[in-house]
Amino acid sequence: MINVKFYLDKADKSKNFPIHLVLRKKDVQVKVATGEKIKRKDWDAKNQQVKSSEYSHISINKFLNFLKQEVEKHFDTAPHSQFTDKKIKEKIQSLVSSRKVNTDVNIVCEDEVKYESKQKVTFIDLFAGAGGFSEGFLQAEHGKHYYEFLLGSDINENCELTHLARYNYQLGLDAAFIKQDITEPDFLDNLLKKLSGKQVDVVCGGPPCQSFSLAGKRKKFDKKDDLFAHYLKVIRQLRPKYFVMENVKGILTKEEGKIKEMILQEIKSIVDLKEFHQLIEFVAQLRKVEKQQQFILDCINQRLQFESANEKQIDTLKDSYIQTVENKFRILTPKIVDYKTSKTDSSINTIRHGFNLLKRSNELAYIRKKVIHEKAFSDLDNDLFAGDFDNFLTAIEPENIVDRINEAFKNLKPAQSFSIEINEIISALEIYSYSFDECMSMLNDFVKKNKREVEFKEILSHIRLYNIDKPFVALASNYGVPQNRERVLFIGCRKDQKLIQGVPPTVTDKEKVTVFEALYDLDFVGNDDEKYNYEQVDLKAKYNGSTEKMKALLKKRNVDGKPDEKGGLTYAEWSKKGRLNGRFANAKNPFYVRNFEELENTFSHIVAPLHNHKTSNHSEKVTQRLDIILETGNYELAKDELVEMGLDSDKRNYNVLKVNSQSPTILTIPDDYIHYSSPRALTVREMARLQSFDDSFVFQGELEQNKIQKLNSMFSQKELIVNSTPPLFASAIAKSILKSIH
Repeated sequence: MINVKFYLDKADKSKNFPIHLVLRKKDVQVKVATGEKIKRKDWDAKNQQVKSSEYSHISINKFLNFLKQEVEKHFDTAPHSQFTDKKIKEKIQSLVSSRKVNTDVNIVCEDEVKYESKQKVTFIDLFAGAGGFSEGFLQAEHGKHYYEFLLGSDINENCELTHLARYNYQLGLDAAFIKQDITEPDFLDNLLKKLSGKQVDVVCGGPPCQSFSLAGKRKKFDKKDDLFAHYLKVIRQLRPKYFVMENVKGILTKEEGKIKEMILQEIKSIVDLKEFHQLIEFVAQLRKVEKQQQFILDCINQRLQFESANEKQIDTLKDSYIQTVENKFRILTPKIVDYKTSKTDSSINTIRHGFNLLKRSNELAYIRKKVIHEKAFSDLDNDLFAGDFDNFLTAIEPENIVDRINEAFKNLKPAQSFSIEINEIISALEIYSYSFDECMSMLNDFVKKNKREVEFKEILSHIRLYNIDKPFVALASNYGVPQNRERVLFIGCRKDQKLIQGVPPTVTDKEKVTVFEALYDLDFVGNDDEKYNYEQVDLKAKYNGSTEKMKALLKKRNVDGKPDEKGGLTYAEWSKKGRLNGRFANAKNPFYVRNFEELENTFSHIVAPLHNHKTSNHSEKVTQRLDIILETGNYELAKDELVEMGLDSDKRNYNVLKVNSQSPTILTIPDDYIHYSSPRALTVREMARLQSFDDSFVFQGELEQNKIQKLNSMFSQKELIVNSTPPLFASAIAKSILKSIH
């Protein structure tokens, strides 16, 4: 039986008493200083804790309890050869020294001497999540270029906590964070305020993509669907040299490819305001020679003014636009209906009221946002409510309002002689909600008519601020990530920069990192277990008879995954060492906190070499079920045996990880994935390894969501991981940009 106690040693000159840990077990007795000092009056010897009269009693007691648990756990699990005075003392001192390094007053900064001759490329990370893009960009360097992280943003509290812990507290950066919905009216103002006039070279981010997933249900009016537009608002404001948007493969086929085309159209619609006057002058010239459709050209001209207006100006311009079209209708009305009909007819009222609705675009947009939020909050999908909500949201869309006005005109059955005027009104209303690119398509008809195609093409080449070839699908395992995660990339390149059409793979199919390479050295946890230290994994004992076969899976690699037997490290060794190229030599040791209060009090940090390595508490029945599936190797093939054993489940799927291949895309449900050698779900750290996060990157906050957190959309550690971009994948993207940027 092990006995772990704490006692006060002799006082120092300031009459502070050091707290020592003493461990006794049979013939072993070890004494180690914990690094904490208190006054004698503040020590409760009976309860082995610091009294509340000491200001730091909570954090000190938390640390003492952590030390005791780790020592006791070590004796329960470590081999007998580790039970020497020296080795036990080394273990305790490593935990103490890790804490001391983090709590000592120390200015943490990257090696400025090493980088003073290099050029910074600045970036911000929107929809940042835990920080997959941020981490990957900080890993990337090329020639004299490297990245400086200016700002991250997300609406989730646990994203902010993990960001601050990693980048501000651990790495010592002054990168800002905005915890705000990007759709809120003052988001851009707050963003600019945080940036304090700094130039942003690259914007990266993956707007939440659940509603675009091929695997999940496709929801109409999902609150995540319109975030691309707000992302592009930031691009219009900041005018970065490059921007990256990442999403799931399903976005390419969503709405029969219309969503993809809409995104490309919006990117091409971002204009260079410095050159915009050329287009306005060109439209004015066309109007002078156009005899039949001057009103339409006037409408196109008015619509184009929206592009150069700020938020306040655009409201005035939109009101003026609708008023112009409405005036045309007022003049037309007495020509097509009599006075009585004009006052009572439902079709005339529909047209009039449609103009009213179009004038209220800001108010309707606010209502739309609120209704979509309520729909999502109440989980209205696949029920009798969803259709009614969707019908209302459809009704207030500008395109639908214009369709209703068009329908009303048809119902009136006006004389053929008025068709041109009516068509002009309908066209004018359609132009109102056109993108810039759609306006250019319409303008092209006038250009061809006047044979000015060459001049028009030249003007557009000056006006379009961003070039983009097309979105492309990239597979994470091609970039050293042990996971077959497919993602679509939209990379926008400012017109003065080199066009990027793809990201070259860093490994071939035969060179890809396997699940075994990623996880083998973490395979020392049992059921309902948590480890804070690495332990040696005996492959010979674990894989008796197939040891050499398993060892053959381990390859020495470069940091990007490319095999390098001479100077490389294994994937697991890179995960332990870190992939940040030594930029942050003074970084603090990895630590974990549950909330912002603990983050601000550095003495409350749980400092240890390993974090997030906690297994689920599987019941005996669940363990038996997972064991059968693991032995069979396939859930479908195991179902008959599970039924026979009374262990069947309603669960749709289980994935058994294969040692010699890559994992499927990591999802949030804990037991979706069964460990390749143990009947258990993966730990957060193992999921992080499959995503290519370094072990020093600690996912903060709670492991699982409770009900309150779920209602407030707070991410758990597991959700932080699965919603992240794999850092090695992001690093490959970042490096491609560095090779092209100037």
